[in-house]
Amino acid sequence: MHVEGIRSICRQLKGVTEDIKWQHDLVFSIGGKMFCALALDESPVSASFKVRDEEFEEMSHWPGFKPAPYVAKHKWVLAEDITKMKKADWKKYLEQSYALVKEKLPNKTKKQLGLT
Repeated sequence: MHVEGIRSICRQLKGVTEDIKWQHDLVFSIGGKMFCALALDESPVSASFKVRDEEFEEMSHWPGFKPAPYVAKHKWVLAEDITKMKKADWKKYLEQSYALVKEKLPNKTKKQLGLT
């Protein structure tokens, strides 16, 4: 998978915004809350995303994965090379990260975004 593939998956999710943060990270958010960040200045490109609590420990020890810097306490993992994961897996984990973040949004925000 490459940046455009990840961008395509994220853009298909309702209410998603994308922007550049910290001068070089492509960030996808729902209701102002991030659910995926790609480090575009790294080679290979890496990506961080939220996972379920019960998946975090296991995924953090997969080859090419580790707890995401700064956000590991919120159960985010870092995929050190986005090309190492299949499209179907990216779709699964990006949709899951989106859902986990969306679930925590205030009802008012969900309503404003048409997510209720």
